[in-house]
Amino acid sequence: MLGRIKAVTKKEIKQLVRDKRMLFVILFFPVFLLGIFGYAVSFDVKNIQLAIYDLDRSPESRELINYLTSSNYFRAVKYISSEKEIKTTLDDKVAQVVLVIPNDFSEKLGKGTENVKIQYLIDGVNGNTATIIYNYVKSATFDFNAKYQRDRLAALGKKAFVPLNLEPLFMFNPELNSTKFLLPGLIAMILIVTATITVSLSLVREKEKGTIEQLEISSLSTVEVLTGKTLPYILIGLLDAVFILVAGNILFDVVVKGNYFILFISTMIFIVASTSMGIFVSVVSDTQQIAFTMATFLSMLPSVILSGFIFPIESMPYIIQLVTNISPAKFFIIILRAIILRGVGPEAFWLQLIYLVLFAVLFLVLATVASKKKALAK
Repeated sequence: MLGRIKAVTKKEIKQLVRDKRMLFVILFFPVFLLGIFGYAVSFDVKNIQLAIYDLDRSPESRELINYLTSSNYFRAVKYISSEKEIKTTLDDKVAQVVLVIPNDFSEKLGKGTENVKIQYLIDGVNGNTATIIYNYVKSATFDFNAKYQRDRLAALGKKAFVPLNLEPLFMFNPELNSTKFLLPGLIAMILIVTATITVSLSLVREKEKGTIEQLEISSLSTVEVLTGKTLPYILIGLLDAVFILVAGNILFDVVVKGNYFILFISTMIFIVASTSMGIFVSVVSDTQQIAFTMATFLSMLPSVILSGFIFPIESMPYIIQLVTNISPAKFFIIILRAIILRGVGPEAFWLQLIYLVLFAVLFLVLATVASKKKALAK
């Protein structure tokens, strides 16, 4: 049996080596995708375009402006001279937020007995970005307020007393870098798309060339044929995973905090589950066009929308949360984030590993049943 599987695997490897364009796409396109998605897909908001309407024009107002623009988060793009310009500035998307400083800013600030009100007008078309900008301006204003109070008390020879001091500590991702959070999802999406599409196209190609009939009438069993033809793609999937992790470390400084052997075993199980989807697609498809369309639909859409890659599953309606279980990427992303970001062991994700195994078995059974039905129909 091992000899026959080896022969089929050798044949598939020779076909892959002959098709150099396909081999190039399989090996290097995942790394290209990682780079594109890694830089393009990010929740971080930097270089916020800030327009300033300073009615006070005092040293204090300039100090506030300098405090905001000295960070990487705000960039002054325009100084507004009249109230009419505020609306046109936001309408024309010249700025994302307008800072309005009242004409009595320095006077009230100097007295220290009245609340000084400043206004931020934020472009709220993109709700997520607007919320992030709001949090940034609120935090920056509070920090400036605290700094001003400390400086004022220090000038009077007094020391500020803070009865309750908040010191947050962010675990696992101290920089709150969204790319590190998204990278495991990118790995899962790239691997499932690559494995499902390549395996399905490989098996359907045999149908279109008519060579599948030769395999069917040979002494090879169905298990031997499927194992021999999918084994090269499983190995390529593992190689892709290595390339992606190396590229993630070089491009985004992502370091695997957990055990590499556990990561290898988990990735192997996920790739087998993904190739089982490809086998099922190849059984129900008669042409490579149909196989490519089905494989893309079954692998890419669920892995992007329903896996927790971008959108938190906990925030979805309960019925949709149940639907998310159709994607093995959901379980693999949980595993990757546990190993890569938190550095924990199988005790934290053993249930996800069982789900992946069951998923692989389910699709292999479905593929076998569908194949037998097609054989009987002939």
